Amino acid sequence: MIDERAEFEAYTGAVCYEAKSKHDWTWRGRFVFDMLLDFKGFARILTILARGYIFDGGEPDVERARRALCAWCSVPDKKRTASPTKEDWQFETEFSALHEEFPKLVDTNGIGWLVRHVRRMCAFAKKHPDVVSKPDASACEKLSSGWENEWRKKVVQLQVPIFAPNTRAAWGLRFDDVLADALELGPLRSPDIVFSPALEQRLERSTPKGVPTEVLRTLIGYYAANRQEDTDWVVLPVINFDAYFGNNFSHRWLNALPEDVIVRQRDGGRGVCRYMVSGIELNDVILDC
Repeated sequence: MIDERAEFEAYTGAVCYEAKSKHDWTWRGRFVFDMLLDFKGFARILTILARGYIFDGGEPDVERARRALCAWCSVPDKKRTASPTKEDWQFETEFSALHEEFPKLVDTNGIGWLVRHVRRMCAFAKKHPDVVSKPDASACEKLSSGWENEWRKKVVQLQVPIFAPNTRAAWGLRFDDVLADALELGPLRSPDIVFSPALEQRLERSTPKGVPTEVLRTLIGYYAANRQEDTDWVVLPVINFDAYFGNNFSHRWLNALPEDVIVRQRDGGRGVCRYMVSGIELNDVILDC
């Protein structure tokens, strides 16, 4: 979660569709099913993607980043007519024309990276029931039935301009919002984080039994890397941390963390919450960007 360039690669590169046991989620990539079934966590995913493309040529190129987002989100529509009217179709959802510019993000048939990944996940689950849990197999069955239609609606909503009147963009997330956040946050970062010996000892003492020390270290490092000067709170993308650590993060580990170290406001139902680090001097955290 701290290495944003690695996160970008996880959303654009090859996924290893393999698993050694039912507790091995390699085949899911950097996703959990709540993301895909309920469309949570996509604000961060799309913003990471936008930041990866908007600054890759030096000067910010917002339109290039917008095209990259369209390519990644692309989903074919068999019901699309050859000459649609604007009244029936205001936005495209299939962006095969962007294949030459973004060959990793969309193929010549208009299948974007995300749709391709979901299809391959479902194919893996069906072919390897011995290493896929029943809940995961059930989730893949849901994804195989109607998910692309729902994603197509989201792709339409993503393209609605912020100030467009009389729209039905109930999702509330749009490319314009994503691109604005990307410009504000700047290029992707991969900082090296070093804790002082005293802080390392404090974390060893504070980490509850059964919780990997890396969880608390990552939360504190993420806080130090993302805290703004005008607030002590940092947005915690809980569901994206789930995808990074596995489902145990929000289901078991997060609630077990000591409140004298991690002060948290509860999840509002959208896969995010706010938190602050207490009782720790951030001077003990060295960020080398």
